Amino acid sequence: MAVLSTNSQVNTAGNPTATNTAALSMVTTLFFVWGFLTSLNDILIPHLKSIFDLNFAQAMLVQSAFFASYFVFATPSGKLVEIIGYKKTMVTGLLVMALGAVLFIPAAAAPSYPLFLGALIVLAAGITTLQVSANPYVSVLGPERTASSRLNLAQAFNSLGTTLAPFFGSILILSAAPKTMEQVRAMSATALRIYRVHEASSVKMPYLYIALALVLLGLSVAIFKLPRIEQTQDFRPGAGHSGDSIWKYKHTVLGAIGIFVYVGAEVSIGSFLVNYFTQPDTGGLTVQVAAKLVSLYWMGAMIGRFIGSAILTLIRPGKLLGIVAVLATLLVLTSMLTYGHVAVWSILLVGLCNSIMFPTIFTLGIAELGPLTGKGSGLLVAAIVGGAIIPVAEGVLADHIGIHHAFILPILCYLFIVYYGYRGSKPTRTA
Repeated sequence: MAVLSTNSQVNTAGNPTATNTAALSMVTTLFFVWGFLTSLNDILIPHLKSIFDLNFAQAMLVQSAFFASYFVFATPSGKLVEIIGYKKTMVTGLLVMALGAVLFIPAAAAPSYPLFLGALIVLAAGITTLQVSANPYVSVLGPERTASSRLNLAQAFNSLGTTLAPFFGSILILSAAPKTMEQVRAMSATALRIYRVHEASSVKMPYLYIALALVLLGLSVAIFKLPRIEQTQDFRPGAGHSGDSIWKYKHTVLGAIGIFVYVGAEVSIGSFLVNYFTQPDTGGLTVQVAAKLVSLYWMGAMIGRFIGSAILTLIRPGKLLGIVAVLATLLVLTSMLTYGHVAVWSILLVGLCNSIMFPTIFTLGIAELGPLTGKGSGLLVAAIVGGAIIPVAEGVLADHIGIHHAFILPILCYLFIVYYGYRGSKPTRTA
């Protein structure tokens, strides 16, 4: 799952010689929370598609509403950190997320698909605010030499959240077997409204509990004595202090495209898995079983991060990125060309390949930028908007040629990452 990164320089009360484990433990819970809520979208998509009789392109607006928030709210969130500091911004982000979760209740009561999308936008705005404040904060909770280790640990908990969410979502949200589209379309207007209200109501209690948990976590962060950190550099996306243009650095621009297609491919696959596995010629599974299998897709990403961190000490990042992208391409192609269990398990294994892609592309993209690192980071962060665009494009393809063949789009995305790993990531100039 894409994790927002920023480039900041900070001053603390002193140069820490050891990691503040208490503060790190508290802030790491935030990584788990936003990973959990992000992955829960994979359960919402088939549920809302069934309730509102949506085509795939319309259902993918869930991801568009969610990931567009990264692009829209990142800079305002950075400004908020400047004004009120890291800790208060984290609390603000949690409370905004709680508000977004609460808005699911009137959306389900209506029931209204636009209201669901509005609630997702508010929820994602809070997550963006949380990421902008929590990522740089974790990086300075100890010695500079172990900053990367702390962030990797926090991101592992993010992956734990993405792994658990589909499992719990399948139990709490997809507890009842949905009616077929033919059955829904045959209903009278009154019966259809009763059906939609009943099915949408399964969302109310889970998101109410989520809202309460977010409020309690926000209060816990507010009263916890976190070390006070003063930012000394504008770390907002796009910020920088050099007059040179970031567009002159080919490896950075191509890295932004790499982030765009990677996030788009990963989110597209995850979003379609439930519907894909319930297809008669694929798995023919129930939605509940299919939703539980989605957890394995995200679990692969979590396991792959630990394996990848070890392998990266032996193989240069660009080469390893190219290798896993080739494997991802072959796995998606295998799923497209087969049926049954082979199609199911080959697409699930793509999660293992996705694991190292985001941090590796990001690191390669900002390599040798010097004082332009801030601008490069901002460009790469903005490219996360691929998660809002590519899933909709795949939805359009699925509506016209079916889910099985629509996976050609992620294949094209992974092929670009193959090129970037082997060729495009090599810096042609140094700042």
